[in-house]
Amino acid sequence: MNSKGFNSEFCNPFLHRPWMVDKGAAATPASGNKGIKGIIAGGITGGIEICITYPTEYVKTQLQLDEKTSKQGSKQYNGIIDCVKKTVQSRGVFGLYRGLSVLIYGSIPKSAVRFGSFETFKSYLVDENGNLSPQSRVLCGLGAGVAEAIFAVTPMETVKVKFINDQRSPNPRFKGFFHGVTTIVRDQGFKGVYQGVTATVMKQGSNQAIRFFVMETLKNAYTDGDSKKKIPKYIIGAFGAIAGAASVFGNTPIDVVKTRMQGLEASKYKNTFDCFSKIWKQEGFTAFYKGTVPRLSRVCLDVAITFMIYESFMDLFNKVWP
Repeated sequence: MNSKGFNSEFCNPFLHRPWMVDKGAAATPASGNKGIKGIIAGGITGGIEICITYPTEYVKTQLQLDEKTSKQGSKQYNGIIDCVKKTVQSRGVFGLYRGLSVLIYGSIPKSAVRFGSFETFKSYLVDENGNLSPQSRVLCGLGAGVAEAIFAVTPMETVKVKFINDQRSPNPRFKGFFHGVTTIVRDQGFKGVYQGVTATVMKQGSNQAIRFFVMETLKNAYTDGDSKKKIPKYIIGAFGAIAGAASVFGNTPIDVVKTRMQGLEASKYKNTFDCFSKIWKQEGFTAFYKGTVPRLSRVCLDVAITFMIYESFMDLFNKVWP
């Protein structure tokens, strides 16, 4: 005790919070531009990724449509290689990119919102060493998925599914992307491009929660908790493929329900849970895993490429934009 009645032995309350001494803050300081970097890097990543993978989507669609017309004896392609060869011969290399603009419109904002949201949430939840706890990894991924579902994925996916359904009808109504969107809004109102929003939020939320949890866990294990340690990009790609596979097995049932809810026949379901119930009763459990194998191969490649490109741009931004 000193002459004024106070204990002269001062105990620093920040001994277990070293960032308090340096920063004078009550919590680990969040990087103010992390979210902005994530938005820009994510948007660029989305554009590049779809340009790389779109030819596979184009060929897949052509073979699916060809299989449909083959019943009438007019099968055009004998497989993937034949489809690529004939497309290039008749329309050139850029023929493999027909319809790319429709996915570009959605892929750039979707990826920008996803990674921007994740980086923002992460900046507030990392510990003093720059690491996320397992619970925080799930929360950040979940938040990113919900954000992209609301602001980008739901309208894009609804329009895409309606376009596919329309092309399968005897007399297609949609003449192009903008004509299709305006027709949907005119006939069904703004809610016409937000059908299946509940299922989409569930799908994207669980999707990104799984992917980012697996990705961050693998990165943390590789670096042994040292957030400053660099990870080779090919390792990032491998981690991304694993994360993609985990998300496919984890949320394909939700994806099936989402697609049904966004189709032109969605009106026969009262809501998302009614759709789930009817699929279960009428088609059985296996119906929830339709298309798993082709989706698995595409998603693993997609997620691997996405994380490799994104991490490369974030490394670049952190060097030139501290």
